[in-house]
Amino acid sequence: MSETKSIFLTLSGRTNAGKSTLLNALIGEKIASVSSKPQTTRTRITGILTREGTQFVFIDTPGLHKPKNKLSDHMLKTAQDSATDSDAVLYVIDCTKKLHEQDESMLKAITDKKISCIIIINKIDLLQDKSVMMPLMLKLENTYHPYAIIPVSAEQNDGLEEILATAGELAKPSVHFFPDDKFTDQPEQVLAAEMIREKLLRLLNDEVPHGIAVTIESMKERDDKDILDISAVIYCERDSHKGIVIGKNGAMLKKIASSARYELEKFFQIQVNLKCFVKVKEDWRNKEGLIRSFGLSE
Repeated sequence: MSETKSIFLTLSGRTNAGKSTLLNALIGEKIASVSSKPQTTRTRITGILTREGTQFVFIDTPGLHKPKNKLSDHMLKTAQDSATDSDAVLYVIDCTKKLHEQDESMLKAITDKKISCIIIINKIDLLQDKSVMMPLMLKLENTYHPYAIIPVSAEQNDGLEEILATAGELAKPSVHFFPDDKFTDQPEQVLAAEMIREKLLRLLNDEVPHGIAVTIESMKERDDKDILDISAVIYCERDSHKGIVIGKNGAMLKKIASSARYELEKFFQIQVNLKCFVKVKEDWRNKEGLIRSFGLSE
């Protein structure tokens, strides 16, 4: 029997650097919400890829940002703890933006703790002149001495094989901690809630999405038909936000549910009957009990 290996890799970086897009691309399944709005990822999300005896366990974390409420505090702590609690870090940088002081602070912490770090310079497809990356790569190399620096485009699936090959060099002989055919440890209800929340992020006004949480109240396949019944509750912080989510004559809620249903059916490979309800929990992002009940604290 051939030797098996494993490696736990934390995806870290600033908000909107493309960590969730990279995670989905690496494992070939959509398990993390992706949107153009910052702080899309709120909790630790584990993606698993087993290839030729090596099991890669990727931990996607909330983007580094300036906390504004108790939920933000939890998100930032999750990101910081995860980065120093794994075998190696994939630190993702958006090459279209200047290196932020939070990038430098986190990279210094990773370096000081002597954690293997692979710096991923993402979104290279957005650069017409790739040579502009050279000063950044030189600075990163000379300042933080990472294990490797890899330019990629997660959106275009460019550079993924180099990431896996490089991370594979750091894998150690070990049993596999998950079944080889598993691609996430997220419960199906959590995946479903995230798919619905992603549609809210994509379809709603800027001021609304961050005050929204989604929970799955029930999820059950019918005994007599190949139909999956899902009942979801969308929580808002204000009555005015509830009105925006529902829309005139329920138009926006129907649009959200329809878009989410398509995604759910594609993922679960079964017809989905989705019912969405909207409730208000004022200022829930500053209430520890509600943050915990929504599954958003470690």
